[in-house]
Amino acid sequence: MKRIYNYLFCLLIVGAATSCLDKYSEELLMNSPVYLDYTTLRSSVKQSNPRDLVHPGKICFKDQSLFVVEYSEGIHLIDLSDPANPQNKAFIEVPGCIDIAINDHFLYADSYVDLVVIDLSDINHPVEKTRLQDVFPYTVPVADNQTIPYTAVDQSKGVVISWEAKKEKHSIDASSYPPYPIYYNTASTWTLDEGAYSGLATSNAGTSGASGASFGKSGSMARFGLYDKYLYAVNNYTLYMFNVENAGAPVKDGSLSVGSVETLFVYDAHLFFGTPNGMMVYDIAIPNTPVYVQSYWHITSCDPVVVQDGYAYITLRTGTNCQNNAVNRLDIIQCSGDYSQFDLVNSVPMTQPYGLGIDGNRLFVCDAGLKVYDTSDKTQLRMLASFPNIQTYDVIPADGYLFMVGDDGFYLYDYSDISNIHVIGHIPVVKQ
Repeated sequence: MKRIYNYLFCLLIVGAATSCLDKYSEELLMNSPVYLDYTTLRSSVKQSNPRDLVHPGKICFKDQSLFVVEYSEGIHLIDLSDPANPQNKAFIEVPGCIDIAINDHFLYADSYVDLVVIDLSDINHPVEKTRLQDVFPYTVPVADNQTIPYTAVDQSKGVVISWEAKKEKHSIDASSYPPYPIYYNTASTWTLDEGAYSGLATSNAGTSGASGASFGKSGSMARFGLYDKYLYAVNNYTLYMFNVENAGAPVKDGSLSVGSVETLFVYDAHLFFGTPNGMMVYDIAIPNTPVYVQSYWHITSCDPVVVQDGYAYITLRTGTNCQNNAVNRLDIIQCSGDYSQFDLVNSVPMTQPYGLGIDGNRLFVCDAGLKVYDTSDKTQLRMLASFPNIQTYDVIPADGYLFMVGDDGFYLYDYSDISNIHVIGHIPVVKQ
């Protein structure tokens, strides 16, 4: 009998030990999402007092005003009615804003998952006119600390605006360890393990040349573009189309998978996409039915593109999001009339170029400062001016004035006299 009791006691001990292996808890340092709830998101657009430029991004020029995106926070309104004295007039709060475009007196801006329309008819009192909800993919930012795991995202709580590293206690099932979700960074897409969540990573990257007298003019890094009665917005792999015949009330009108895309430029009834591997061209003669025409491929690199009079100008640069190929140059491509054939006519070494702009025979390149070239002879560019030791991101040339933005702030150049290109205005970035 004693042996039987001993046997039963051993079984209890083994069973308890096995049970302990089934579930236990562990405290881990994890990236926990910080949410902005949807109600707050969709009641946040408003005008506020001017703010310092801290992290300026995309730019758009319209009617003596320059609109500068403050990355993911809103839009600076800069009055250029007196070019020699640019005035930071106001700030439009738009959480999650990365890209903008302007059609007549309506400004289109992304706000995380939504498209927002802001009425600028009274430039001193911009107001939200319309909002299209959930028209863009749910996206998450990259955490500062990518060496620790991520907790699961609950989309019902709102949009993720940041990550907070904190210790969390988790119940763990030993049969399916590790218990916490893991994000994998693959081709700029953040995917949560076990299919719990998927979203595109926010990119600091993008609009384009406008086609229409009522459209604002945007820089080469843009991802929003306007043509005819359509707004185009590209988000990494997908082109979204909105009918803006009623400019204040856009209607989503389909989407198209276009592969990995970094920038969008509209010219001559065509969309020119800057991609990590080259330039892709789509015909938009039928605006809501883009048709693939041709591609120009090059070594993997970051590259915006601008087009004028049968030539495409592409800057290629190294960067962490563009592989690590040691390529920094400017390519000039001659395009056939229907954009079905391309010939490389010149390739100019650069330091690490970003945005660029073209006006007649004057080419402006953001590269180790600002470089200005005469492109009369496409095979032998002649440098007209160079402004080193400034940090530049993108430019817009218009009517003898160049609007440039970068980590040093906003610069305004007068290039009406090509022999005397000079700065006439500056609004600095304030480091925090």
